Amino acid sequence: MKKFLASFALLLFLSSCSEYQNALKSEDVAVKFGSATKMYEANKYSKAIRLFEQIAPGFKGKPSAEKMFYMYSQSLYKTKQYYLAGYQFESFVASYPKSEKIEEASFLGAKSFTFLSPFYSLDQTDTYKAIDKLQNYIDTYSEGQNLAEANSLIKGLREKLEKKSFENAKIYYNIADYKAAMVAFDNFLINFPGTPYKEKALYYKLDSSYLLAINSVPSKMEERLENAKNAYTSLIKFKADSEYKSKADEMLARIENDLKQYSK
Repeated sequence: MKKFLASFALLLFLSSCSEYQNALKSEDVAVKFGSATKMYEANKYSKAIRLFEQIAPGFKGKPSAEKMFYMYSQSLYKTKQYYLAGYQFESFVASYPKSEKIEEASFLGAKSFTFLSPFYSLDQTDTYKAIDKLQNYIDTYSEGQNLAEANSLIKGLREKLEKKSFENAKIYYNIADYKAAMVAFDNFLINFPGTPYKEKALYYKLDSSYLLAINSVPSKMEERLENAKNAYTSLIKFKADSEYKSKADEMLARIENDLKQYSK
């Protein structure tokens, strides 16, 4: 009995393979579509894609086109071909605005771009693109089924941009370009007012201001010392018990001592 079942399963497998190969070679669009649908429903997305690619160019306008392009888009998404999936989902939304699948397609099209968002230290063009597309989904479907996930994805992407901005500012600090570091940390704090990096950013701005001031030419020293003192005030005002308070207090003592020469 076991041998019979094994032989029967093998026969079905070979039959399925033969049907698929015949569909690939067939000139009949209906045959290709039928086989592609079977592959899709069996979760054999890569095989389905090969057939969808063959029939897609001339399939628009046909009665089954909406179904075909939806399955094609999903197959690309399921096989992690996110750039192509995003493009196909967007094309689906534009072509079938009355489809019952339009909200899902809008969301998955936007979500596809989140997978293209790279590590924070790299160029973030695709991150901005993903945020824009997710925001468009949220604006269009304010009570959509995927609203919570869309907001969560945007939050994660913005945190990536936030970290990149902070680390970019630190680069100036690390190479001792303190004037540029001060500007970069200022911009970071303006762009991300609620950032969890705020205490660190205020400290690095203080340290940059301090190091710039004490290494300045005499004609610029007083103004820069005052800027450094203001930076100290901003840090302590934000967090009186800052983990950097000891170091900040040492800087302040030096700043106030150096400022005495200008009060005479």
